[in-house]
Amino acid sequence: MNEDRIILKLEGIKQKFDEIGLQITDPDVIADMKKFIELNREYSDLKPVVAAFDKYKLTVANIESTRELLKTEKDDEMCRMAVAEIEYLENQRSALEEEIKILLIPKDPQDDRNAILEIRAGTGGNEASIFAGDLLRMYTKFFETKGWKIEITHISEGTVGGFKEIVAKITGVGVYGILKYESGVHRVQRVPQTETQGRIHTSAASVAVLPEAEEFDIELNEKDIRKDIFCSSGPGGQSVNTTYSAIRLTHIPTGIVVQCQDEKSQMKNYSKALSELRTRIYNMEYQKYIDEIASKRKTMVSTGDRSAKIRTYNYPQSRVTDHRINYTVYNLPAFMNGDISEIIKQLQIAENAERMKEGEL
Repeated sequence: MNEDRIILKLEGIKQKFDEIGLQITDPDVIADMKKFIELNREYSDLKPVVAAFDKYKLTVANIESTRELLKTEKDDEMCRMAVAEIEYLENQRSALEEEIKILLIPKDPQDDRNAILEIRAGTGGNEASIFAGDLLRMYTKFFETKGWKIEITHISEGTVGGFKEIVAKITGVGVYGILKYESGVHRVQRVPQTETQGRIHTSAASVAVLPEAEEFDIELNEKDIRKDIFCSSGPGGQSVNTTYSAIRLTHIPTGIVVQCQDEKSQMKNYSKALSELRTRIYNMEYQKYIDEIASKRKTMVSTGDRSAKIRTYNYPQSRVTDHRINYTVYNLPAFMNGDISEIIKQLQIAENAERMKEGEL
């Protein structure tokens, strides 16, 4: 890497990190909750960069001191050990340089947020609804491996199984930054259970992932929100279906409508619906950022075009292909059981490579 330029930038980051560390202990800052949260998030983002920089400086210092020792050392065995040590430290320095390059790529400020996940059956009728249910199961299994929590807020069931639509909130560490790669159209090729002649059908489901807005991101005026209360439908038992607990919120200025019927408590459903409404309004502005970067990056999943086909699940060949990076795995059962980390990792690698190529560093 261009050492002088990068070192100068890292020194500036270290100084900013130290300044923020002092700010977040200031009583006035602590009293301003919005500012306090923003500074803490920035402090957490800078921490791994500063840690890598400190390790890099120590490695460089050790290389220099070992080289100085080699100049004066007369013992052959000590010289061999010093040469081996320098070789090890040089490799370590190279690895740290690559790590720092990645760390210095500007993060999407939304990556650390929770997410709203939407899965909708597309073309393919009943088979598309069944596939939407398969995707929900796949993601739920993946969330378990990450220690994330899923809260279903809205479900519309398919007529012969699966779902026409599912909306859920996913909470955990770095949810959006990982899950955003799933936005787009997922296509399945397989023989449906109802197919008597063994013909392969192609169906699809769309997935949308939205970064969850926090309370301080959007100020909602109650006068701008129309609240409708109705009986819940679907799973939940008799008490759900006979109680006016489901909530539908309409944001009059934007026309955005959300509803929640997951809880038996009207208050809990209202709280969930309000959170989702805030997220959808927030994402109207965030979409401008997505549209701006969409034209630059072919591998970026979270583009403005959510109708783009991103992945095919071929059951006869046990094959999963991600079309953005032409990456294929031949272990579909494991993939559908939540083992999707490797394909997300490959998408992250491809995206980081493009971002470095663009000169964003």
